[in-house]
Amino acid sequence: MTIKSALLVDDSKVARFALSKLLQKIDLNVSMAGSAEEALDYLSSHANPDVIFMDHLMPGMNGVEATKAIKSNPDTAAIPIIMCTSKKSEEFSDEAKEYGIYNILTKPPQPKGVSNLLEELGQAVERGELPQPEISLTTETPVVEETEIDGSQEQDMLNNSVAALPTEMIEQVARSAIKTNVNNRLHELLSSLFDEQYDHLKRILEESKTEQSERLNNTIESFATQINDRTNAIKEEIAAEVSLFLSSQLAELKTEILSNQTTQGMSSEQMEELKDHMTSVQSIDTEFWQTLQSEAIQQAHDISRETAEDIAQRTIDLYTQNQRSATNKIYVVALAASIGVFSAGIAFLSGIL
Repeated sequence: MTIKSALLVDDSKVARFALSKLLQKIDLNVSMAGSAEEALDYLSSHANPDVIFMDHLMPGMNGVEATKAIKSNPDTAAIPIIMCTSKKSEEFSDEAKEYGIYNILTKPPQPKGVSNLLEELGQAVERGELPQPEISLTTETPVVEETEIDGSQEQDMLNNSVAALPTEMIEQVARSAIKTNVNNRLHELLSSLFDEQYDHLKRILEESKTEQSERLNNTIESFATQINDRTNAIKEEIAAEVSLFLSSQLAELKTEILSNQTTQGMSSEQMEELKDHMTSVQSIDTEFWQTLQSEAIQQAHDISRETAEDIAQRTIDLYTQNQRSATNKIYVVALAASIGVFSAGIAFLSGIL
């Protein structure tokens, strides 16, 4: 079973705040009560939580008495209770087991210890191994028969009962009662002191945070203003220096140009030399182009001549081939005719014809 909800009962705001933060970090839905009476009212009007973290010492009803009340109620008896205390002794542990308290959590709680304790509690709930009260939590009021007792008899009975108790026992009971009252009172004072100190410290921290935030904003604004002013001043200084530098450079350049025009201008002789050089270059270019043109024409003529010779040679070869073919045909006809005449002569001579 996963523990999902918890009721935190403690009269100290500091203790409630610290433990609630630990429980919320492990995804628990935490409800809080400042006293045992407030916790009982909460349980009577809300759904039962999965676990109750009960403070031991509280003003009014303490943690043990609240545990008795919760365990004696059938509607809330099954809720596991973890007792939170700053003093963990064997005597107190035995007393806690007698009243069905699941376990004891020592103050101040540690995150790992709380996580492990809740994990073990979930496993114990699944197995049904939650501790049960070892003593009867229901108290029966003895029935006393009403008899008429006058004042003197009542005083005598009281004196007799007091006299019957040993002096050491009376002192022990008184000392125990005084010690309990002193402890409760000290606990109340310390709790109230812690709460006041916590509220005071929280208020101081909030005021300090607000003051520091205002100071930081003011400082940032002051720095931003100073930076802007300084930047603008630097811009103006740089612009003035650049403008002055450019002006001086332009003046020097202008002076140099005028000086070059007056002292380094070309003379008429230099102009004539430049003209002659340009003319010679132009004539050289003209001769070069003419030579190039004549060579191109010559190459074209050569190519045309070679092409014409090739065509003529091919034509002559074709004509010669045709003539040879015709001559062969005439030769064959003449040969055939000669053979025929020769055959006819032989036949005549032989007397056939």
